[in-house]
Amino acid sequence: MTHVKTPVDEASESPVAKPGKPIAWPMGIAGVALLIVGSFLSWSYDGQILNDLSINFYPGGLQILAIIGAVLALVLLLAEKGPLTKLGSWLDATLGIRALGAGLALYMVLVVVAIGTESDGLINVNPGAYISLVGALLLAVSGWLLPLRQLRDMSAARLPAWSEILMIAVLMAAVLFAAAYALGLQDAWSFILCLVFIAVVATALFRTGSMSFVGHVGQRHSKVLTLSAFVVAFLFPFTQNGSDANMSIANQVLIFGATAMGLNIVVGLAGLLDLGYIAFLGAGSYTAAVLSTSAFATVGWKPPFLVVMLVGAGVSATLGLIIGTPTLRVSGDYLAIVTLGFGEIFRFSMGNLDGNNGPNLTNGPNGIPGIPDLSIGGFNFGDEHMVAGIELGRFSNYYFLLLILIGFVILVFSRLNNSRIGRGWVAIREDEKAAEAMGVNVFGLKLLAFAVGAFLAGLAGTIKAHQDAAVSPDQYQFIESAFLLAAIVLGGMGTIAGVLLGATILKLLPEKLRFFSEYRLLMFGLLLVLMMRFRPEGLVASRRRQLEFHEEDEELAVAVEEERLIVEEAK
Repeated sequence: MTHVKTPVDEASESPVAKPGKPIAWPMGIAGVALLIVGSFLSWSYDGQILNDLSINFYPGGLQILAIIGAVLALVLLLAEKGPLTKLGSWLDATLGIRALGAGLALYMVLVVVAIGTESDGLINVNPGAYISLVGALLLAVSGWLLPLRQLRDMSAARLPAWSEILMIAVLMAAVLFAAAYALGLQDAWSFILCLVFIAVVATALFRTGSMSFVGHVGQRHSKVLTLSAFVVAFLFPFTQNGSDANMSIANQVLIFGATAMGLNIVVGLAGLLDLGYIAFLGAGSYTAAVLSTSAFATVGWKPPFLVVMLVGAGVSATLGLIIGTPTLRVSGDYLAIVTLGFGEIFRFSMGNLDGNNGPNLTNGPNGIPGIPDLSIGGFNFGDEHMVAGIELGRFSNYYFLLLILIGFVILVFSRLNNSRIGRGWVAIREDEKAAEAMGVNVFGLKLLAFAVGAFLAGLAGTIKAHQDAAVSPDQYQFIESAFLLAAIVLGGMGTIAGVLLGATILKLLPEKLRFFSEYRLLMFGLLLVLMMRFRPEGLVASRRRQLEFHEEDEELAVAVEEERLIVEEAK
């Protein structure tokens, strides 16, 4: 890396940090050694739990994860004192070791608890697990005894362009492997432990500052990063061995993500709180259902699906204009109440259009079942296909179609966000009165936000109807709108990656943690409370949002200005 000295570097060279204990580094090495040795020994007497951790010198999946964590800790220890000190001059290895030590200790405690819970008690925990636990505890203690170092300005770090692109490719491959492995875990405890491990590693990388460097690399090679992300997403079905269960979850994530991206325009950019947004998804679904060839469809016109998509999106956009025109004169809590009422009106209207309480359009509470699979250009999405010797089922076919949709939605969002319209929306969100005083057409841009967001949700709804093979009013309740809004808040309002991450978390976790069915909403509420307390800007927040929530952070303000200059130079 090219080292450009900055004021931060000069501060790091001053002897302000307290010296660490001499025993800290050897203790960390000993902890890593014990963690690895214990992972090669048996953790459980019962081989029927946690995907069999009962064989000596043949580590299972969870043991391999512990070994990976130990190797990462070893790299950081060698960066602190050893042959990798040049790397350590850039990274804050001590904070990373602390995060890894504490996280791996928690991981091992949960392993012991899981073995004791799933079997007949702690008597079934073999010595290997305790050895690894002791190793993780030693690593955690050594991290707190090591000296802290000043974190350098990672925007000054540079690698050759080819190596930065290779880094992006390796990172994307790691993401693909982690997603495939996690979704392939059928045991609930194994899935939870895998998530804990991923969270521990991610936290450690953020604490060292390495993810800051990855962020700057992504800015310098944004097109490569975007292309790599879509390649990884495209390859995902080929890692699932034809599993319809996992591909069904992936499809729900994509539908949820596309809908949340539309709501992100309304909430994240324009700052309009919409609590009935699920109605626009429902409008698209019902339009596709009544225009399908289902025996229960009530409209005789059966156009091609591409026409159906445009009609469904147009109906949703029209509803956005209808609800937006009279209600956008209000704002804040009153707007939220009005949109909440609109969502309920839509649901009850779909239940009443049964021929008794109104015209027979939606079959009332029974909905429209029997919606056939899509067939575009002779390609039937309901048939199984063999590609490169791998069987791709019905849900895999819809996955590729939804991937095209999410790409289109992301393109629309990014273009609008970087346009004059997007800047107008942000101005309205920041201060509506000031924006109006500066000549911004506040009402027109608000209405456009509602219409464009509803249009994108309607597109997702038309595909959802055929994938689910049925629509009914109970699919579009208020709780779904609340989850959409939570995905934006959790991931980061106004961002693309953040909203997709939030949508993935809120759709994936409930499906994989069904044995917590009675406590899923409790866990969801606790997650939001913790997010609002410790990271109100979201998991993947834009610099602007971070500065709004942390106005006192002068370093962050400088980083925002540097990021703006980098973007201008790239243009």
